[in-house]
Amino acid sequence: MNTQSNAMPETSISAQVSAPVSNFETRPLYWSVRRELWENRSIYVAPLAVASIYLLGFIVSLVWMPRAMHGMAPPESTPLLIRLAMPYAHAGMLIMVTAFIVGAFYSLDSLHGERRDRSILFWKSLPVSDRTTVLSKAAIPLVVLPVLVFAITVALQLAMLLLTFVSVSASGAGTATPWAPPVLEIQTEFLYSLIVTTLWYAPIYGWFILVSGWPRRATFLWAVLPPLAIAAFEKIAFNTSYFGSMLGNRFVGFAVEAYNLTDKNGVPIDPHFIPLSALTPGRFLSSPALWLGLVFTAICLAAAMRLRRYQGPI
Repeated sequence: MNTQSNAMPETSISAQVSAPVSNFETRPLYWSVRRELWENRSIYVAPLAVASIYLLGFIVSLVWMPRAMHGMAPPESTPLLIRLAMPYAHAGMLIMVTAFIVGAFYSLDSLHGERRDRSILFWKSLPVSDRTTVLSKAAIPLVVLPVLVFAITVALQLAMLLLTFVSVSASGAGTATPWAPPVLEIQTEFLYSLIVTTLWYAPIYGWFILVSGWPRRATFLWAVLPPLAIAAFEKIAFNTSYFGSMLGNRFVGFAVEAYNLTDKNGVPIDPHFIPLSALTPGRFLSSPALWLGLVFTAICLAAAMRLRRYQGPI
């Protein structure tokens, strides 16, 4: 009797303990991305630092804003709209450029860093595949950084709008003079631009990640010099510049595909405020250059996965 009564609780307890364990998911990709954020704080520190410096400069500029508003044009004036939107556009452009620089240097060090500090021996001992590792590193410039940039930029622009309202209300200059740009439209256009540039620059990130797993040192030179050498060889040997034009188009060609750069009268649109009617997502998504770039990105990432399988510490 005592044996049976003692066995019953042990069985039920073991069943209760084993049930949560069997349902637990390790989510290696999620934790691999978290690992990258832990080891590379510049991913979020750099955009935050730039946003803080810009906000400080904007606060200083508010001292002169009430005096400058007295000479502004009526609300219907397009130059006035551009003038009001200019600080918000500059904030978004500055943080976006910062994110691109951070993403490029992160990609160049993504696979090289773990070989340099010999941590690759530890990470390969864990049940995390090379595919998961490479995809987590590619997710930083292609997913994490754009999300961070958009969140930081929106918070910065809303803070600028609030500070402008406080400054104008305190000075009494905003009763008859417009002071607020269409922030929602600016942020919608910024989100579109962020998605466009991320997809367009994906081949650059993919190439940098591939190169980062190959040389023993000087990854930046190995990433930059071969394309430049190919462009120079083509120019010298054939007097053509197709490859060089393709490289240049990879940096600035998205503007032609993603926007109508002129209005209905043929007048160039000021880049500080691009109306939503000027966005051309259909033309951008149907661009062969976009899809060829994404295919090249997939090839680079697949090659990086295979390369990491056979690479050891430096």
